[in-house]
Amino acid sequence: MKEKKIYILLSDTGTLFTRMIRLYTKAPLNHASIAFDPQLSEVYSFGRKSPGNPFIGGFVKEDLRGELFKDALCAVYSCSVSESNYRKIHACVKKFEQESHRYKYNLLGVIGIMLNIKVNRENAFFCSEFVATVFEQSGASLVPKCASLTTPADLEQSEALELLFRGALREFGHHSSRSLAAACS
Repeated sequence: MKEKKIYILLSDTGTLFTRMIRLYTKAPLNHASIAFDPQLSEVYSFGRKSPGNPFIGGFVKEDLRGELFKDALCAVYSCSVSESNYRKIHACVKKFEQESHRYKYNLLGVIGIMLNIKVNRENAFFCSEFVATVFEQSGASLVPKCASLTTPADLEQSEALELLFRGALREFGHHSSRSLAAACS
């Protein structure tokens, strides 16, 4: 059976919200996103809908070249899944994108993590809950816990993920170009 790769981006943008989360988690990377290509040309997550307003959030297609990510630190992972699971995960993310107006950011869920209480809200997710959910719904769970209690640090510890890059996000493009060139030569 042929496998395909999905990419998980863990990042720290240095915003006030991520610094507050880092104070609690002590983890260096506190945001999770998903992509379907090694260049991370289309990256999806739950976060702020407008870079200048941290209070309005929901499903987002992230602009890694924008102001919010310009000084971000990151780790990029790949995950091999079956073609069937890849199709399910991709379809699930595309459904989120098509119905993005229905979804909100699950801030109560983030607070629930601090208290170790599951907070499942209809049509509301936080970033790592979203990533864990789309994998869980496809039958390819990344972590042995429920999505509503999954943190970016839990994803980082997943045995299903392979680290491809760690460093400044702005350097990733150079790294991935060299890696692709080496793989093709």
